[in-house]
Amino acid sequence: MNVSVLDFFMRSVDCGEFAGRRVLEVGSKFVNGSVRPLIERFCRPREYVGIDIEAGKYVDVILPAERLVEHLGPESFDAVISTEVLEHVFDWRSVVNNMKAVLKPGGLIYITTRSRGFPYHAYPHDYRRYEIEDMEKIFGDFEIIALEKDWEAPGVFLKARKPTNWSPNDLSQIELYSMVVGRRTREIVGMDKAPLARRLGIRLCQSKTIRRIVPGRVIWTLIGKRYCV
Repeated sequence: MNVSVLDFFMRSVDCGEFAGRRVLEVGSKFVNGSVRPLIERFCRPREYVGIDIEAGKYVDVILPAERLVEHLGPESFDAVISTEVLEHVFDWRSVVNNMKAVLKPGGLIYITTRSRGFPYHAYPHDYRRYEIEDMEKIFGDFEIIALEKDWEAPGVFLKARKPTNWSPNDLSQIELYSMVVGRRTREIVGMDKAPLARRLGIRLCQSKTIRRIVPGRVIWTLIGKRYCV
């Protein structure tokens, strides 16, 4: 999590949006930072539920984001938070639709994700990049309150409200930049969900050296690790 993500929350959050309310965080495992301690300590939500696909700090329920409504129920949370997650999910439409549907009418959603120009960072996958214009289309069925570029690294930040008469957007024709094929596309076809590095025949080596690599030569940066070819 970049410093700019925390800055966005500090500038955008009104504690009244969370006080005494149910909050859901999608992709909540602590990796390199979290907004959860700030919200829980200063905004005092009634309940804060963190979901992720694997166990870890701040994970209350192990659950794929594609199954939020199935397991948690429709319109069951007052706020939904997702930081640095969307670029890592394969079926982004299902994840977005589930986050929208699990939110109560009038509820708020906060999303931060990466844009084109941010390096490949599989954890364990890295599929797509999102731009301002993409988020405008994806959340055209919400009231967009804040939508801005990350000032620290290529990325985009969103705060939006679900209308009381919400009707879901058709997301089927939206094209996003794919890290797999290197261009905008509606679908990533003819591939499994294995990390790109593995499918390119790259093996991951433990090292304290920060290296940048592509198949056959050095290119992407991972702190504390390096890819070996």
